[in-house]
Amino acid sequence: MASIDESKQFIPLNIAVLTVSDTRALADDKSGQTLADRLTAAGHHLAAREIVTDDVEAIRAVIRRCIADTGIDVVITTGGTGFTGRDVTPEAIEPLFEKRMDGFSIAFHMLSHAKIGTSTIQSRATAGVAGATYIFCLPGSPGACRDGWDGILAAQLDYRTRPCNFVEIMPRLDEHLRRAKAQGATV
Repeated sequence: MASIDESKQFIPLNIAVLTVSDTRALADDKSGQTLADRLTAAGHHLAAREIVTDDVEAIRAVIRRCIADTGIDVVITTGGTGFTGRDVTPEAIEPLFEKRMDGFSIAFHMLSHAKIGTSTIQSRATAGVAGATYIFCLPGSPGACRDGWDGILAAQLDYRTRPCNFVEIMPRLDEHLRRAKAQGATV
């Protein structure tokens, strides 16, 4: 079971939140707000927050910009992971991954199944790494965002989490890019 090593110092990350929706605005974006509230309450920095329409090229453009921005360590998207005609987040983002994170989807579905049963199969939650930037794609409901953050991301984006976490390997993710991420983290 994971635990927090209090002898280590917390390292705040710069996290962007991207809501994928044709119908939301920042004023009524409950899922994006849920993520923004949780990540800032945990001590991280909200590096950017925006809404993009359910359009493959529009989504890719925002994600590429985030990957290229050395001030963004993590991108969390919400929305567009279902099966309707406009749900295109995985199609837009997965081709950008240098490495897929299959375990994220498995862990998310395990958590989700405990809460909503077999309805979890209606989500194509996914994650990966691109340009030394972690990218997590969550469903568009506030509950799914709470589950994803509270059940997986809060611990994995905390340098103090043992036995391991994503922050401690960030300096090695960018070895080939010579990009300084997660200042203060040591392997």
